This record gives sequence, structure tokens and C-alpha cells, in this order.
Amino acid sequence: MIDSEFNALRAKVHAIAKPQPALFTYYLLTSLALLAFAPLALVPLYFRYHTLWYRFTDEGVSMGYGVLFRRELQLTYARMQDIHLSQNILERWLGIGTLTVQTAGSGEGGNLRIVGVREVEAIRDYLYARMRGIRTESSPEASADLVLAQIRDALNATAAALSPKRAG
Repeated sequence: MIDSEFNALRAKVHAIAKPQPALFTYYLLTSLALLAFAPLALVPLYFRYHTLWYRFTDEGVSMGYGVLFRRELQLTYARMQDIHLSQNILERWLGIGTLTVQTAGSGEGGNLRIVGVREVEAIRDYLYARMRGIRTESSPEASADLVLAQIRDALNATAAALSPKRAG
């Protein structure tokens, strides 16, 4: 992935802070499937939708939700093991999806679920790039790599200048 592509993807993903309004529509339609129990199912889903937030930073991903029982989960890119994208037929119709980010050894409690976002493919690509260690120009590792590449090029140029030229 080229740095400019990565930076554009990074900006797009870092701008995501809340789920799409289509998520509440999804919650409403799924709770209506319970007929008489729809109000009981819809109340917690309503509060979950309105309190759900995401934060994508250069260190990792955070999410939280809840009114009475708050839940926050923070996950660094180094702890991520696998990413699953899922969309049922209703989610596809509404244009949203769910990403499940799995961590090593934490069981089901450590999995981060990013629900109700339209940019599921962009988020998946960004998270895979971060998991694989793609670095931006601003990172110290990228600066060190640039300095080492300049030293290598200077040494190669010096060696070429000092080596005797062959007569052809």
C-alpha cells in the first residue's frame, strides 16, 4: 500500500466516531420480529445505539457504550489477531456491516465488534495494514528506515566511485 493511499484510508477511518443511523433502523426491524416483546428488546437497543462510540487512533481502537452498565474496550493494533466482516441480508440492504476484531487468548470477552458502519471494507483494510506493520512517514521507524536507506545509497555511490573502472 502506498503511503498516500494509506494516509487517505487512515483519515477516512479516523473520522468514524458513531454508527450510522441505519443501525437504529436495523435494531428496530429486528426487535419488531419479536412481535409482543418488541418494546422490551428495543429499549436496551435504543440506549446502546445512542451511547455507542468508536475512536481510531495511531495506537489502537477504542469503543464504548452503555447507560447503567458502561462498557469500554481498548485494543492496540499489536494485540489484533484476526478480523471478520459480516453482513446479513438486512444489513446489506441498509448498507451497514459488522467487523469483529479478535485478540489472542482473551476469549469472547476481548473481541471488539464494530457495528453499524458503512465503511466496513475501509476499516478492515486499515486494520489489516496496521496489523501487518505499515508505517507512516511520521513514525520514528520510518525516519530510521529513511536514514538507513540514505546511508546505504551513499556507501554504494562511494564504493562505485572508488572501484577501478574496467576498460571495455
